[in-house]
Amino acid sequence: MVKVDLSLPGFPKEWNGLRIVQFSDVHLGFHTHLKQVQKLASAIGELQPDVICFTGDMVEREAAPMRDYISVLGSMQAKYGKFAVLGNHDYRGKEQNQVAAMLQEAGFILLCNGHAVLQNGNSRIALVGLDDGLTGNPDPQKAVQGLDDGIWKLLLMHEPDYADFAAPLGFGMQLSGHSHGGQVRFPLLGAMTTPRGSRKYIKGLYHVGQQRMPVYVNRGFGMTQLPIRFLCRPELTVFQLKGMPERTAGSSASLENI
Repeated sequence: MVKVDLSLPGFPKEWNGLRIVQFSDVHLGFHTHLKQVQKLASAIGELQPDVICFTGDMVEREAAPMRDYISVLGSMQAKYGKFAVLGNHDYRGKEQNQVAAMLQEAGFILLCNGHAVLQNGNSRIALVGLDDGLTGNPDPQKAVQGLDDGIWKLLLMHEPDYADFAAPLGFGMQLSGHSHGGQVRFPLLGAMTTPRGSRKYIKGLYHVGQQRMPVYVNRGFGMTQLPIRFLCRPELTVFQLKGMPERTAGSSASLENI
């Protein structure tokens, strides 16, 4: 598990301490088993999240293997709800509608070029989710339609390299997966290969564009292509967010593996 504490400009002080748990790239149907997902759900529960975010690729190709996991996915709970976007593998079997339906059956709010508004007293923030960037049709204008101009927005987008496009659009932060951190890494050399859509942002925290939008790339929970990870462990990420005084430029962060 990786703990990330972030101080963010423009983040409303009423939400200071917001705890977001992110997981990604489960790839059910490819060497991910029920006991592993049960342990994941248990770990998420122990963190007592305010928000759970899933950033795509629930299945490897076919939707059918997901049916056996709906109850354990449904056991994941968060104070303000749990939210998901689709990834490119969720489209591969051309059964993305079934994946979407099962996510919703498990209690996730699917954000496909849409948003959800969270309220804490008189203060509101928004979670915005885009369709997959490789096989879908992301439409950020549609996704934010109807939101107040000044509302702080967290973007969920499967492919991290989309951040170059998203950074000028007023998002306070982007959460992504897709890369698996390379899945196989070597000292000094880093990742041997990463898929299209994660060639630039591969794992961990980045600050993108003139706006220095924070982008976090989760290494993923499952595996794809090869049933192996090397020097690149599966990741569950917990973020604790707070605001930064407006006079301070940029954002500050601390990361801890625990």
